[in-house]
Amino acid sequence: MLNNTYIHIPGVGKGLEKKIWAQGIHTWEEFLEMEDRISIPSSQKSRICEEVRKSSERLAAKDHCFFSQYLPSAEHWRAYPLFSESVAFVDIETTGLSKSRDKITIVGIYDGRESKTYIKDINLDEIVDEFSKYRLLVSFNGARFDLPFIRSEFPEIEFNQLHIDLMYPLRRIGYNGGLKNIEKLLGISRSGDTEGMTGFDAVRLWKKYEKGDQEALDKLIKYNREDIVNLKYVIELTYPKMVEKALKG
Repeated sequence: MLNNTYIHIPGVGKGLEKKIWAQGIHTWEEFLEMEDRISIPSSQKSRICEEVRKSSERLAAKDHCFFSQYLPSAEHWRAYPLFSESVAFVDIETTGLSKSRDKITIVGIYDGRESKTYIKDINLDEIVDEFSKYRLLVSFNGARFDLPFIRSEFPEIEFNQLHIDLMYPLRRIGYNGGLKNIEKLLGISRSGDTEGMTGFDAVRLWKKYEKGDQEALDKLIKYNREDIVNLKYVIELTYPKMVEKALKG
C-alpha cells in the first residue's frame, strides 16, 4: 500500500490520490511507466513524478524518517508490510493514568519473533537503546497514552519512527472498543490466567508485587506479553480490510 501512496507528496490530497488509483495505477513504478496516459494537469504530473522517484529511493533505503515526517500519521498503517522487518509492537503498564503523577511499571516490546520485558527499578532504562533499533512502532491507543508516558520519563528517546496506533485504522473498518474486545471479535484468545484482565488489574498486580508478591509480577508480565503479541495478530488479520477500505473510500 505504501508504494501506491501519494498523499505524502505536498499538494496531493486524498481526492487526487483516488483519481490516480481510479486510472488503474497500482504502484509508483506503474505511475512512471504510464505517465503519458494519466489524466491530470501536466505540471502537477511532472511534480508528482519527481516526488515518486524520490519516494522510491527513500523506500529502497528504508528511510523510515522520511515517511514518518511526510506521511500523515493517520496513514502510517500503509507502511506496515514494507517496514515489518523492523517493527516493535509496544505496550506499557503504569501505576495510573496520569503521566504527571504516575510511573511506568513495565514496557513490553515484541519484534514479531521475541518479546522483551522492561521493568521499573530493574531494567527499564534499557528501553532507550532498545527503541533506537526499530523503524516502525505498533501500539493500541499509544499516541495518546503509551508514547506520551514514555516521553515523559525518557525524553532522550527520539521517537522518529513510523507509528501505527491501531485504534484509529481499526475504527475506520468497523472495529470499535478496546483491544480486548477487538481480539474477541477476531477470534483471538487469551490464556486462562489473564482472560478478563484490565488495566486496573495491572495496577493492582504491581502494588501486590511491591509488597513482595513475585507471582503477581509474573502474571503482570504475562498479561503485557499477550498484549504485544496479540497486536501482531490483530494487524495481520485486519490489514487487508484497511487496504480495501482505503481503496474504496
